[in-house]
Amino acid sequence: MYKALRTTRHALAAAATAALALTLTACGSGSGSGTDNGSMTGMNHSGTPSPSSSASSGDMSNMPGMNSAATGNGLADAKDGYRMASSAATLTAGKATGYRFTVTGPDGKPVTAFAVDQTERMHFYAIRSDLSGFQHVHPAMAPDGTWTAPLAALQPGTWRLYASFVPDSGSGKGKDFVLSRTVKVPGMAMTTPLAKASGTTTVDGYTITVKGAPMAGMAHQLTATVTKDGKPVTDLQPYLDTYAHLTAFHQGDLAFAHLHPESKVDGDHGGPTLTFHAEFAQSGNWRLFLQFRTAGRLHTAALTLHVG
Repeated sequence: MYKALRTTRHALAAAATAALALTLTACGSGSGSGTDNGSMTGMNHSGTPSPSSSASSGDMSNMPGMNSAATGNGLADAKDGYRMASSAATLTAGKATGYRFTVTGPDGKPVTAFAVDQTERMHFYAIRSDLSGFQHVHPAMAPDGTWTAPLAALQPGTWRLYASFVPDSGSGKGKDFVLSRTVKVPGMAMTTPLAKASGTTTVDGYTITVKGAPMAGMAHQLTATVTKDGKPVTDLQPYLDTYAHLTAFHQGDLAFAHLHPESKVDGDHGGPTLTFHAEFAQSGNWRLFLQFRTAGRLHTAALTLHVG
């Protein structure tokens, strides 16, 4: 009986040791993977998105509480069966043009049912590979599901075009999507150097000061304060159901992040301080574009923010 009891104890101890080893191995793998994603993902500065950076960002979007707009995705033309399709590989330089595209669903057919998000069914962005030429427009959709984005004159170079939308039917109903494609604009491309990281910028006589110390892969709050002639601005008007719209693009791979506003809209007297929920999937420099409206005029301020 003593021998049997001793054998049983040995068996239980061995099982416990094996289980502990398995647990430690699993924890070590998870920690290492998280560290690699936070420090290495998307650090391709060639100007062309790498498959690894897109895939990694896509995986993060499936985590609870995260979505493609918040974690810097938007580098792929397809996700979860939805695809941004277009026959346009080039666009003409120097004049306004319309970019035509469709969003197809898992069944391969054009999607025509979209939910309204910040007053629009589709938000469309354009940015050149050097992070210049930012445009944010709202396309019109034909009955067959073809969208046409009205773009102002584009300078020669490589451009990435993003479609941000929320399907109102099908398997993707209620989910945020940001898909993108690249186009070439023929001609001699003159690269614009990226401005150094700074918490302050000016546009149309307004000074915008952004404060916050965001870290990659973590949720942080950013604040933007608007002043003019040294005085606080308190007459911001609603724009897309908010007092300011903030979009960011990562230097190098052009990963996308939409920073969600937290300030509530209450008439034409917003400001001077606005708060945003910010999540950047990657470290490095991000180019921020803050859009706000005063006296019926839309202003777009740009600054470079470094994310640790």
